[in-house]
Amino acid sequence: MRHGRRITTVLAGAALLLGTATGAAWADPTPPPAPPAPSAVTVPGPAVPLPAPVALPDMAAALGGSIHPGVQLRTDGAQCTANFVFTGGGRTFIGQAAHCSGTGAATETDGCTSQSLPLGTPVEISGATKPGKLVYNSWLAMQGAKETDPDACAYNDLALVEIDPADVPAVSPAVPFFGGPTGIDTDGLAPGERVASYGNSELRGGVAALSPKVGAALGDTGNGWSHPVLTLTPGVPGDSGSGFLSPDGRAVGVLSTLNALPVPGSNGVGDLARMLAYAKAHGAPGDLALALGGPFRSLGLV
Repeated sequence: MRHGRRITTVLAGAALLLGTATGAAWADPTPPPAPPAPSAVTVPGPAVPLPAPVALPDMAAALGGSIHPGVQLRTDGAQCTANFVFTGGGRTFIGQAAHCSGTGAATETDGCTSQSLPLGTPVEISGATKPGKLVYNSWLAMQGAKETDPDACAYNDLALVEIDPADVPAVSPAVPFFGGPTGIDTDGLAPGERVASYGNSELRGGVAALSPKVGAALGDTGNGWSHPVLTLTPGVPGDSGSGFLSPDGRAVGVLSTLNALPVPGSNGVGDLARMLAYAKAHGAPGDLALALGGPFRSLGLV
């Protein structure tokens, strides 16, 4: 089973980082033994302070639907994590990373040159009765537009999967455990600003307590197109595409890469506001909008 391609081998040393963090090789299809579910998260001491220990919420909290941010998506065998729910043109979509449908090596990360499966490709959505279909991919859109902005080429990493109308009643926009999103963050992330995310890699063996993550931003890069972040445990293969929230529950971006710099084990998060603006100008519905998920539970982020 292949996992989200881009996050696996983005920079030299990434495989060693994952082996240290999980005790398994990057491409190992067998999930490592899951540690006992913690009652609280212990915070290490990296260069950028992370939140104080956070008690995990009730694992049985109802989401209101079986299709929601954080469910697993599979595109031609590659497993990724859904970020947020979107609406537009009378249709409902769930977001994933554009690189989840990439057809090249994991080291091919330039969206203006890297190849992707075509629009219309079926995508399996956990909790859905029917496959969704790929209807927008930023890599394909940039290549069609002959994009030359190096920051967009490097960090514009968003795809939209249309949910079959039969499954729309089962959709909830709420992010598991955290709630929200309450809107879209448009001012980037300052160094040290808190973030929250929910990753659903199958490498975690289905242990839900390991999916919620809190952390801190390391600032912005790529002229605002990307936000390096450091969480209690880094995003791993299969977490690709998962959404990140700001301290007030606004949707910040989409998990795209595992980095060796500026901090080993940090992740690159593509800016959602910029990626949505690009999508609306290059093939996505003009009224494309983030579906709001209700009250946000800060869990010590602020």
